[in-house]
Amino acid sequence: MPEAGHAEATGLVLGFDHGGRRIGVAIGQAITASATALAVVRNSPQGPDWASIDQIIRQWQPTRLVIGLPLTMDGDHQNSSKAAQAFGRALADRYRLPVFEQDERLSSRIVGGEFALARSRGEAKRKQAALLDAQAARLIVERFLAGSTPTQANSNANNPTASE
Repeated sequence: MPEAGHAEATGLVLGFDHGGRRIGVAIGQAITASATALAVVRNSPQGPDWASIDQIIRQWQPTRLVIGLPLTMDGDHQNSSKAAQAFGRALADRYRLPVFEQDERLSSRIVGGEFALARSRGEAKRKQAALLDAQAARLIVERFLAGSTPTQANSNANNPTASE
């Protein structure tokens, strides 16, 4: 489980903010330590919209994936943590890429506040609220690239970079 070197690696990082109904997706790059919100993908009890995720993976060709890990304010796991971790394992199995977990505490609240402020200034439209999950994913990727203590979620034996 790598502690250092995750942000220094080259290539693109695709990040996910996993939720019961929606999954926010963002792309980031280590060179600029920046990220951009990309999309919101449907999720349901039957599973995520894998066709949409497949298309995003093909288009962006990331070298690493990061999922937001929803923890309580005390740092404990909760039911949504288990669902996010299961999603991370499914990503690792499906795409054979290293998957990292990133603490996502307060990410949705932060982007909600950013959106409310932008709305009050006339810089954002109500219809852009549909992308808040993607904005939360952007924040997760930015934290990951800034070196905010991620943990590697998968131990994919077929992926030599997963054990670096």
